[in-house]
Amino acid sequence: MNILQKANEIVNERTEEKERMYGPFEEGMEKAAIIASAMSSKLFSAEDIYVCLIALKLSRASYNYKEDNYLDCVAYLGALNNHIINKNNKK
Repeated sequence: MNILQKANEIVNERTEEKERMYGPFEEGMEKAAIIASAMSSKLFSAEDIYVCLIALKLSRASYNYKEDNYLDCVAYLGALNNHIINKNNKK
């Protein structure tokens, strides 16, 4: 299975399993934005949290190759895309 298929499985096909462990992914990002905003006295959005996590994975990848960093990065990009689509559909 290639990295894109794995990322799709993580983001789109294993939602129920991940919700049991961590709660709904989008809800977690919204809560993380609220917590980061309170901690820093700056306003963060869920999109900001996705971008920070993607940046972290790319930063780690710049030191040495580890497929997990790329897998997580692609999964976060897919999840961010889902988040934006869902947000736009609610309008």
